Amino acid sequence: MIEPKIQEQSSVDGVQTRVKFYQTGTFTAGNRLLDKELRTVQSSQERSNAITCGHRACQGCGEALGARYALDAAIRAANGNIIAVNATGCLEVFSTPYPETSWQVPWLHSLFGNATAVASGVAAALRRQGKDHIRVVAQGGDGGTTDIGFGALSGMFERNDDVLYLCYDNQGYMNTGVQRSSATPPTARTATTPAVGKAPGNPFGIGKDVPRIAMAHNIPYVATASVANLHDLEEKVTKAMSIHGARYIHIFVPCPLGWAHATRDTIRVARLAVESGVWPLFEAEHGEVIHSSPIRRQIPVEEYLMTQGRFAHLFKPKRDEERLSALQAIANKNIERYHLIHEEANA
Repeated sequence: MIEPKIQEQSSVDGVQTRVKFYQTGTFTAGNRLLDKELRTVQSSQERSNAITCGHRACQGCGEALGARYALDAAIRAANGNIIAVNATGCLEVFSTPYPETSWQVPWLHSLFGNATAVASGVAAALRRQGKDHIRVVAQGGDGGTTDIGFGALSGMFERNDDVLYLCYDNQGYMNTGVQRSSATPPTARTATTPAVGKAPGNPFGIGKDVPRIAMAHNIPYVATASVANLHDLEEKVTKAMSIHGARYIHIFVPCPLGWAHATRDTIRVARLAVESGVWPLFEAEHGEVIHSSPIRRQIPVEEYLMTQGRFAHLFKPKRDEERLSALQAIANKNIERYHLIHEEANA
C-alpha cells in the first residue's frame, strides 16, 4: 500500500489535525486507499490532462471522456513522449475552435479520411530520425474510421505501421447532423434513416464490424473498450502502448445528442450496452481473441434500447416484437462468439 498524501493541518474545535486525501478515481471503499495498480490515471496528481477544460463538447459527451482517459493513459505509458494525429470530426471540432485548443499534447489535425496515413508518415519520420521513444497515436470517430478513412486504416494495418489507432464510436456522423454511418446499429433513427415506413430506422444487414476486420489483418493487437469501464479502457491502452506495430482499439462512446438520452445517463447507457451483449469487451492478438470480459448480470437488449429516443419507435405506438427479437439475436451471437457468459460468473 502507498501512503496517502498529507495536505495541511486543519483546525477543528482548536485541535490541529492532518487531512488525508484518498483520490482514487473510482472504487474507493470506505476510508481505505486502493493499491496503486488499481487506481485510474485520473487519480494521480501527475496526470497529464491531455484534453483540458474549455472545450465545447455537449454535456454528457462520451467521446470527450473516452479521449481524455485514453490519451492520458497513452501519455503515461510513453513517459510523455507521444504525438497525436486527429481526424476531422466531433472530437476535433469541439476541442480546437480556431484559434483555440484544449489539447496539451503535440497534436496534428488531418483531413476526415487520412488520419492513419498522416500518422504512418509521422511514425516513419520519427523512425528515420532514430526517435523510436516517441510514439504515435491516431484517433477519430466512426465516420472518419469505418467509412471515410477505411482504406487508409486498412493500409496502416497491412503495412503494420507502428501506430495505435483509437476509434471513438458514437455510431453516426454527429457533428454534421446525426447522419447514419457504417457503425450505426440496425433500427436506429438518424437524419438519414428516419423512423418512418414499414421498417423505420437503419436497415438490418448493412454496416461493418471493424474490430473483426482489424483482426483479419493479423495485426499485433485489437481490442474493444467502453466508457462504462474506464479501468479496462486504461489497461488496454497501456497494453497497446507496450507493443510495437499496428494496434487498434474501438471505444464505445454514447452521444446524448444523437442518441436522444439524458446527459446524466451516458455511463449508464454504456454499461447497459455491455451487460446486454450489444457491446462485447474483448482483446485479440494476431487475429485470435485472447480475452473477453464476462457479463456480470445479463439484461434483455430492450433495457438498453429503451434508454434512447433513437429506438423509441420500437416500443410505440406498439412494440415491434419481430425486430426486437432480431436485435436480441445479435446480442446473443456476441455473447456466444466472445464467450461473455463465463461459468464462474454464473456460479
